[in-house]
Amino acid sequence: MKVYGIQILVDDILSARAFYVDTLGLKLAWEIPEMGAFGVDVEPIQFIVTVVGEERTMGAAPGRFIGVSIAVDDMDAVYNDLTAKGVPFEGPPETQPWGGTLAYFRDPSGNVLTLMA
Repeated sequence: MKVYGIQILVDDILSARAFYVDTLGLKLAWEIPEMGAFGVDVEPIQFIVTVVGEERTMGAAPGRFIGVSIAVDDMDAVYNDLTAKGVPFEGPPETQPWGGTLAYFRDPSGNVLTLMA
């Protein structure tokens, strides 16, 4: 058994596609009109973005904390790059008591994701 994908609910698939492909640089793995999967460095795990709809999302809504950490080698470089691209961060990167550094940011639908170094 292995994790295949992590579903992220969005309200605009075109904005989500532009954000995950153009802004974050993830590879488009597949798409249909209401969904798309964007590959991350550890294949075959994919972020599966899905337009909100009762039949697909059981009443859930976009704009929530996802609980997904995206590991980066150089937090400052990635933070500065994404900030320059207009990605809204909750605040600057912060060193955690356990030694790592975290920075929280939002996708176009308001979902909170985490950078981790």
